[in-house]
Amino acid sequence: MTQKSNQFKGLNKKKSIPPNRHGKVPQIRKGKRFVKPSKVTKDMDADREVSKFINQCNELKAATQANKEGGQLSIVKPPPESSGTDK
Repeated sequence: MTQKSNQFKGLNKKKSIPPNRHGKVPQIRKGKRFVKPSKVTKDMDADREVSKFINQCNELKAATQANKEGGQLSIVKPPPESSGTDK
């Protein structure tokens, strides 16, 4: 026997009218959003420097391992960032 909607008087769900999307895909949100902290502390700067150092070491290790196995993997350094207006 099926359950009737009027049996559960406190749980009636009202349908919401969706906004007109006019062919737009509904936005899908997955995972947590990254929120930048309002203040950058010295600890955060130190952690960033440590992370850069560790990443550089890992990239060098991967490149040397690939070269030992006969591959041609090399580290490409990005161009130095200039703070002036080059545009």
